[in-house]
Amino acid sequence: MDLKEFQFEAYGKTISGRYTQPQEVKGVLVLAHGFGAHSGRYLEYVVPMLLETGLAVVLYDNIGHGKSGGKRGHCPSYESLINILETVVEKARDRFPDKPVLLYGHSMGANLVLNYALRKGNQIQGVVATSPYLRLAFRPPTWKMILGKMLLRLLPSMTLPSGLDPKGISRIPEEVEKYKSDPLVFDQVSPMFSFPIMEAGEWAITNAHALKIETLLLHGTADPIIDHRATIEFDENSSKTTLTLFEGGYHELHYDLCKDEMLLLVGRWIAGKL
Repeated sequence: MDLKEFQFEAYGKTISGRYTQPQEVKGVLVLAHGFGAHSGRYLEYVVPMLLETGLAVVLYDNIGHGKSGGKRGHCPSYESLINILETVVEKARDRFPDKPVLLYGHSMGANLVLNYALRKGNQIQGVVATSPYLRLAFRPPTWKMILGKMLLRLLPSMTLPSGLDPKGISRIPEEVEKYKSDPLVFDQVSPMFSFPIMEAGEWAITNAHALKIETLLLHGTADPIIDHRATIEFDENSSKTTLTLFEGGYHELHYDLCKDEMLLLVGRWIAGKL
């Protein structure tokens, strides 16, 4: 896989990205990763499937993540996340002009691509959202929510442990260990990152009826991190979505027992859009 790097400045930080392409480019897909992770976690299985489908793939590490600049787990605002995604989409269009553009997001990245599609995505051909962070699958302790809201007003960049259990990403122990030992993965989150993401998730559910782009939703029914019932709710509110639930699936479906079935489904759905 030949990966070419690019960078750009956003909010005083350097955003790091890469792209790769098949011999015949039928379209281009921008991929947004999950919180605490980075774009490299999609190179093993997801990107090869997308290349086989005929897509050029543009990946980036969000601000405060991976090889991009910024304090780990913090962002200036939710708007900054949407604007950074928009910049990457524009770079994808510049590099592959006259090709259909699709979005792929996982967890937090899926929150971003769904919100982008609802707010700015008139020229997007299709969206794939896996385990979209629309609502947490657990209720954080009351004291933590109260403290977080206080810090949002007083110290919005202060980071605290997210409290997420890595065992929730996959039913495969080896994949959990790989996640835990990844030096670019972290477990710190600021109030400015957490609360606006949660609010944007609820906003997306409420406004799903306004979605104008064909969207594939995928979620595992045993995801202990993000509530699959919120994804069902989003699907029920929209006429443009196709939902597939993976019985017993955990959070990172592309690293779970249902990986092959999930990747095949995504590849076929994308091929239909091209």
